[in-house]
Amino acid sequence: MIHIETLHFQYGKEALFKDLTLKIGPGIYGLLGKNGAGKSTLLKIISGQLYPRDGQCTTLGENPVRRSTSMLSDIYYLPEDIQGPEIRGDKYVSLNAPFYPRFRKETFDQVLRQFEVDETKKLSTLSYGQKKKFFISFAIATHCTLLLMDEPTNGLDIPSKSQFRQVVAGLDMESRSLVISTHQVRDMEMLIDPIIIVEKGKVILNKSMEEIMSQYHMSFQESKPEPGEALYWEKVLGGYSVVKEGPSLEGKSMDLEFLFNFSINTRGLS
Repeated sequence: MIHIETLHFQYGKEALFKDLTLKIGPGIYGLLGKNGAGKSTLLKIISGQLYPRDGQCTTLGENPVRRSTSMLSDIYYLPEDIQGPEIRGDKYVSLNAPFYPRFRKETFDQVLRQFEVDETKKLSTLSYGQKKKFFISFAIATHCTLLLMDEPTNGLDIPSKSQFRQVVAGLDMESRSLVISTHQVRDMEMLIDPIIIVEKGKVILNKSMEEIMSQYHMSFQESKPEPGEALYWEKVLGGYSVVKEGPSLEGKSMDLEFLFNFSINTRGLS
């Protein structure tokens, strides 16, 4: 789906990515990183909205810089900040759906009903959360091979976040890719997999949870780990969460926030 090799990108004189390499196949990927790590920029490079200074980026077999019709009609990019135009939702659909050959109105109507959004209202009059749900519904209904979502759960209330997870979990991603850039890791538990983490201009993690859990395991202990006893630990209520080498014998998963901190502090998992 996406192949990036030794990519270099900078704003002005400051380099953001230095020799960044990344491969993305089918599935629901989580793109994580600190503020300013370049998550949004990376999504825009992949979709051809920003141009790298050097290196290669191939999206759906094409150079996104060329912004070909065949590529753009098979990608949907959902930005973090949504601006609703001064038209009704149903009018927006009739104007924009033709750009996406596999758009299905029945899918759009089904997801929109789950989100409880009225498409007959002007988009500019909807709340930020309602606008977000409208465009998430449209994105899913395009049935594009590649979906890029930047902070999709920002602005959603708790029930809507649950609805979002249910909708995404029900997607058939066997031959498609969804990349979700997010800070809201708790919202994405048990949804995004594989996990991509960007830090200091490089990808320090791009693995499935199965791969991670085959190499490392997380456990709880009451006493502080001795030097060399654990790869990483955090103080928690009543004791310590620790990561050690070796597969998890209990099948216990590693929560995403802890995994992120582990990766950042150990500069990636080998």
